[in-house]
Amino acid sequence: MIKKEELVLAIEWDKTFPKSEKVDHSKVTFVNRYGITLAADMYVPKDAEGKLPAIAVCGPFGAVKEQCSGLYAQNMAERGFLTIAFDPSFTGESGGNVRYMASPDINTEDFMAAVDFLSLCDKVDPERIGVIGICGWGGMAVNVAALDTRIKATVASTMYDMTRVNANGYFDSEASEEARYEKRRAMCAQRLEDLKNGEYKLGGGVVDPLPEDAPFFVKDYHSYYKTDRGYHARSLNSNGGWNVIGCESFMNQPILQYSNEIRSAVLLIHGEKAHSCYFSKDAFEAMTKDSKYTDNKELLIIPDAVHTDLYDGGGKDAIPFDKLEDFFKEYLK
Repeated sequence: MIKKEELVLAIEWDKTFPKSEKVDHSKVTFVNRYGITLAADMYVPKDAEGKLPAIAVCGPFGAVKEQCSGLYAQNMAERGFLTIAFDPSFTGESGGNVRYMASPDINTEDFMAAVDFLSLCDKVDPERIGVIGICGWGGMAVNVAALDTRIKATVASTMYDMTRVNANGYFDSEASEEARYEKRRAMCAQRLEDLKNGEYKLGGGVVDPLPEDAPFFVKDYHSYYKTDRGYHARSLNSNGGWNVIGCESFMNQPILQYSNEIRSAVLLIHGEKAHSCYFSKDAFEAMTKDSKYTDNKELLIIPDAVHTDLYDGGGKDAIPFDKLEDFFKEYLK
């Protein structure tokens, strides 16, 4: 018997974006194959009839569904899709005994469990399901698209490859055996310290106060997670961050190994001036290299946009929602 964990879910509207009067909102839960119960916000177009196309949304890595994944989900529901924005295992309102851990496998499964839920939802057409992953969950979305044949269309927005950045550092600045060895050695030592102390040490979220000499991408994150623009009390990035050893296994497990075998449609979206743009450019090249399925793959670069502009629009409507609507209507028909 598959049993759900008892979760405590907020009743009041506690999002970082205003509630739309064009959609109905409710809380739902579902269980992944590891027995972890996930919490999600469901958005349904008002007065919707018949079985709808559906989209599961998650991200960024270290964010919660009350931030930009919920914004994407609500906006796409306004455009006729049933959507859910969910918290990954061990974070936000979702279950999992140990908090603030991540796993390439479990987090990919989280997306598959969301597809399970949508496939069995009586309001959804199971032949018309897509996913949206933002930031680190963009990489997970591409990874799940290579695994889950039920997914007909995938969008990765301002994508990170979390296995690459953990193994090689930002901008591949630590891409050496020596650097990886030192990180592995430090994490192994931290494991024992955590066990001795009886708790997991947090790595810290986005730095605050912001140092004057902080690189631009740190300032960019601070402007979202540490201000009224995007702060949320349950967000890891807004507060204490992941456990120090939370992403340990990412260093040994590339998640995009078979991306060039994805048969369904994929749209990668990235800001031209985002520090992370190289992730999408390289992922698109790998996804289309020696692939038989390139006709439905696209890389869209947003002029002048930085990384977090695709979280909430950056005050300049940088998220191309019209493009997302056209993409999903084409491939979820």
